[in-house]
Amino acid sequence: MKTFRAQALARWQALSPREQRGVSVLGALLGVALFWSVAIAPALNTLRDSDNRRAQIGQQQAQMLALQNQAQALQARTPLSRDEALRNLQSLTPSPQMQLNVQGERVSVQLKAVPAPTLANWLAQARSQAQALPVEARLTRSNATAANNASAPAATNSAVVWDGSLVLSLPNRGTATR
Repeated sequence: MKTFRAQALARWQALSPREQRGVSVLGALLGVALFWSVAIAPALNTLRDSDNRRAQIGQQQAQMLALQNQAQALQARTPLSRDEALRNLQSLTPSPQMQLNVQGERVSVQLKAVPAPTLANWLAQARSQAQALPVEARLTRSNATAANNASAPAATNSAVVWDGSLVLSLPNRGTATR
């Protein structure tokens, strides 16, 4: 280490004052560039990304608050008996495209060409109004053509429909006592 230091000092003294000034300026520029890349640039990137991150965190917070409200609403609802839940579920069933088969605490639902929005709406209502929860789903996605739906415009000549079966669990609170 001492020999390296002695050699560097000897080379430095061998340089002319103009060369020494040039090497000093070059060293200072390298130091500033190193300081910039290690300390300043990451901080500027963080500052630049902070608005995007703040917006993402705001969206996540809104989603979590919506989920919290939904959970509180589910906790606050009055528990239904199995019979009430079954009556509500039967009243929700929209058409012959969906057939219910009661099997104890579970209900099997057979689907035949049920449009996706109809199925999504029905499942949401079954959860909220009949307190029935999906346990099992065996669904096949297919497209309904304009031949099946003559009133459909040419731009929307195919819609997603579902075939298959769902198994829903009813609340298991016995029969209602009123």
